[in-house]
Amino acid sequence: MNTLATFYQNLGLTLSVLVIATFLLAGMVKGVIGLGLPTIAMGLLGLAMAPSQAAALLIIPATLTNVWQLAFGGHLRGLIKRLWPMLLAIFIGTGAGTLWIGMAGGHWVVRALGAALLIYALSGLLLPMLHVGGQTERWLGPLCGVLTGVITSATGVFVIPAVPYVQALGLSRDELVQALGLSFTVSTLALAAGLSWRGELGGGELSASVLVLIPALLGMWLGQWLRQRISARLFKRVFFIGLGLLGSHLLISG
Repeated sequence: MNTLATFYQNLGLTLSVLVIATFLLAGMVKGVIGLGLPTIAMGLLGLAMAPSQAAALLIIPATLTNVWQLAFGGHLRGLIKRLWPMLLAIFIGTGAGTLWIGMAGGHWVVRALGAALLIYALSGLLLPMLHVGGQTERWLGPLCGVLTGVITSATGVFVIPAVPYVQALGLSRDELVQALGLSFTVSTLALAAGLSWRGELGGGELSASVLVLIPALLGMWLGQWLRQRISARLFKRVFFIGLGLLGSHLLISG
């Protein structure tokens, strides 16, 4: 408890309020469209703190909400059998990226985060629906996994290129939601291992991460309530536009 109090005292009142509001918004976005919690959290918190500190905060809420997402649907065994090459490659890519790049700080890390957000936003807005065939899947899955892992280790964002790839596999809606939850869970655990290895995920960070689970879950509940009352397609478009603007700002300002 003392480490938790010290962590937020060091952040200050204004930044602590920003952290809570960010996870409330990020949870709401995930509740509406099934993804976006780590992306929103890293993007907004990247405006005010080091990416490694922001990544440490998202570990607990991202892990638990993603496990919740992958636990329901009844397709877990088949998805693991199909996606294990990509999932293993995510771990390998994250480990290699942690050793090679890491989130050591500096303007280039913030710009890399902005670039990752901008690319993801543009892919969501402009990329047509793709289809990956069985032969292509054999080599493209591991390649996407390695690239996702390296980008995760540098920015804390683990949606590129994993999300477009999984969406191109022709899965049913329930399978897609569960597959994304599986991919995000593996990415989050790999990120946590990398942060821990670099000494950036101590008791204070984990305690602070547990605390932001509350606004994240509240936001998810609000998002699920909102999903029944608005157009999910319109909400997703607004989400990608906002994410693109945020990524552009981080990329330019550093």
